[in-house]
Amino acid sequence: MDQTLQTKIDALPHLPGVYQFFNSKGVIIYIGKAKNLKKRVSSYFIKIPDSPKTAILVRQITDIKYIVVKTENDALLLESNLIKRFLPRYNLMLKYGTTYPYLCITKEEFPRVFKTRKAFENSELYGPYSVAGTLNALLELIKAIYPIRSCRLPLTSESIAKGRYKVCLEYHIKNCKGVCCGLQSKEEYATMINDVRTIAKGNSHIVERYLLDNIKVLSEELRFEEAQRLKEKYDAIKLFRQKTVITTQSDANLDVFSCDSDSTAVYINMLHIVNGSIIQSNTIEYKKNIEEDESEVFSSGIIELRQKYGSTSKLVIVPFVPEFTIDGVEFVVPQRDYKKELLNLSIRNVMQYKKDKYTQAEKLNTNQRNYALMNEIREALHLEKLPHTIEMFDNSHISGQEAVAACVVFENLKPLKEQYRKYIIKTADSTDDYASMQEVVHRRYSRMIEENTKLPDLIVTDGGKGHISSVVSTLQSLGLQIPVAGLAKNDKHRTNELIYNNQIIGLKPQDNLFKFFTKMQDEVHRFAITFHRQKRSKKQIISELDNIPNIGEKSKTVLLQHFKSIDKIRTATLEELAEIVGGSRAKAIKAHLFIK
Repeated sequence: MDQTLQTKIDALPHLPGVYQFFNSKGVIIYIGKAKNLKKRVSSYFIKIPDSPKTAILVRQITDIKYIVVKTENDALLLESNLIKRFLPRYNLMLKYGTTYPYLCITKEEFPRVFKTRKAFENSELYGPYSVAGTLNALLELIKAIYPIRSCRLPLTSESIAKGRYKVCLEYHIKNCKGVCCGLQSKEEYATMINDVRTIAKGNSHIVERYLLDNIKVLSEELRFEEAQRLKEKYDAIKLFRQKTVITTQSDANLDVFSCDSDSTAVYINMLHIVNGSIIQSNTIEYKKNIEEDESEVFSSGIIELRQKYGSTSKLVIVPFVPEFTIDGVEFVVPQRDYKKELLNLSIRNVMQYKKDKYTQAEKLNTNQRNYALMNEIREALHLEKLPHTIEMFDNSHISGQEAVAACVVFENLKPLKEQYRKYIIKTADSTDDYASMQEVVHRRYSRMIEENTKLPDLIVTDGGKGHISSVVSTLQSLGLQIPVAGLAKNDKHRTNELIYNNQIIGLKPQDNLFKFFTKMQDEVHRFAITFHRQKRSKKQIISELDNIPNIGEKSKTVLLQHFKSIDKIRTATLEELAEIVGGSRAKAIKAHLFIK
């Protein structure tokens, strides 16, 4: 993966939002939503793609942009808006509206209202709805308040005037006012549809008032079960009306600008809203001259971004009024309602952009330091290439008992813990460190050869010339030529030398080489000793209980579950033991553990 792309991924925030993947031509090829941007985007690159389409998509990604939002529901709505706007090649699911349900209003002379998962020509779609039950409840309530026709007749004023249709059952049960027969005027029907549009855009106060009034009436009449059913619908609609600014309650076209700055630059974000929906977000960075202040740069940024996106919006929302005017354009500093929420969203994105710039710069500096140190290792050991992958081995045992070994892996000088390996010494004399090292090295690299796994660029042993010789001879028997170095200790058992090709390289505590290799050494010690302690502790528990007559696996499990440890079993009274495993076994335990 390109290092610049990796740096961007590492700097992504753990926040909800929408991400956009770009190809080498700067074209958006995929748009997705995420509850956690960093986790979701990273998942494309850290695991094997689960489909050929995804694999092809990942190979084409050269740049990533994202928009931070307040909630996961906002991310869903914004994703839908952007997909409809840009129609990315790989968005086959949401592009055609087959994933989430929408509220559809047809563009007929007498429109119909219904739920759909498909896009229809000559229709208005509102949504998507992440919970289908919420849309079902909303439609049920809309039809209870507004007697909108449910038939599929191609109604026109002309066909109604000619008397082509007759009223149906829906009219007789008062679900429709008989618009097909001219019993309801076109103007009255259009008013109902406009109210439905208002509700669909998130202004569901009409429905809520209707429900609350009916709940109150039913409660006064002691019809509590019916009131509870309406209360559940009210809760669903209230949840639906969770505040979102991704699709506003107005069809206006407007721009939103915000800015932030530091000592060297001004960061300006623009949200471009068309027909009430956010379709674009972009943040740019301007280098600030000494004589310029933030307001001057902000004014220039507004002009440039509006020209870039060809914006003709007559309303511009800003945190403060800029020092210039545009003919026919009104600058507004909002104090409340959805305009204030839009400004807050823009501010959130510009601040996140600034934070990410700092994170990326810090990450880049860290990577540069690591590459410089890898180059220092290469020069110190006269290696042919940079040691991107380094592995270190260590043995651990007590007088040859429970002998184990461990291998830790560092990639680009960072621990790669999923590649760490633990080994139980099986064939070698456990008191012979050299033989143990040979066994472990042979097991590891013979398997890597068999599985065709990438071999390390450098192997380091926690030991001197003897350990190095053991590893080199084993590698030669496998037909491998991998550089092998060793860390030697002085009389005070402190690491002070790096040995390679029979050459001794002195290490000073203040050197970067010393700090890195001792870090690896501490890590392999920790990993090996932890494994050895686990194995020794397990063996100790097994040996204590397995030697007691008449104590089998079930009794042993019950004892450990109840008393938690051997020490507590040893100090338990005969009566306490008898309650768990019976009198005869309790006496056997007492006799074996020498407790009277």
